[in-house]
Amino acid sequence: MITTVSEQEARCIQRYPLALPARIEVKIDEKFSWNEITRLEDISAYGAGFQLKRPLKRGRLVTLSIPMPRQLRCYDYLEPQYRIWGLVRRCLRLSENSSESYAVGVAFTGKNPPASYLKNPSMLFELSEREAGGLWRLCEAMPEPDESGLPPEIRRHTRFSIPESLLLELLDDKGDVVASEVTVSENLSLGGAAVFTSFKVERGSFLRVKSERHDLSIIAMVRGKRVGEDGITRLHLEFIDHLFPLEGIG
Repeated sequence: MITTVSEQEARCIQRYPLALPARIEVKIDEKFSWNEITRLEDISAYGAGFQLKRPLKRGRLVTLSIPMPRQLRCYDYLEPQYRIWGLVRRCLRLSENSSESYAVGVAFTGKNPPASYLKNPSMLFELSEREAGGLWRLCEAMPEPDESGLPPEIRRHTRFSIPESLLLELLDDKGDVVASEVTVSENLSLGGAAVFTSFKVERGSFLRVKSERHDLSIIAMVRGKRVGEDGITRLHLEFIDHLFPLEGIG
């Protein structure tokens, strides 16, 4: 059966190059959140593109506040700011200098986040389907999804067995350093690492990861931990506010 797209639906899908101001809010946990004011590069009723100074992981949910044209809205037609949730679909680094920025694309998912997000804001999601004439639905992302059909630049980052010297700083609920240790990574990627540690921490804890060689400080979240055959604990970290520069490491 042949399906057709109505003129109104076509207008909603079409991307418009509107440089609207937008406030992007990112919440990883009660301990860590941030926001940034930017300008959109393009927008439709179902998604938008913009640039940020910090990277966002594919599958992360964010909130956008935009003075959106009424004809592109799906609700809150009379509100001055259109507040909508979006799922990060791509995040590409645009430069490699100190003023680096990232091109981000999001798919709009609705006025409210899933109940599972409210229990765990660090959870990652995937698109399920889009309702006819409506916004995208979500499902929880698989721990190791099949990304063979995705372009290499937006797949989850490959980890390399690189022993990089690092300083770990354990943060309390106020963001203050309560303990620190020098360690090395067991493996490393742009967006995360497995590191040897003596810390007694649980999943969801936050650390600051520092590299003296790269003059770099990254907030990281503990995604998991395991004890190797050598009896040493490894923490599996997700880098939150920066990517690790792998260029020149080997």
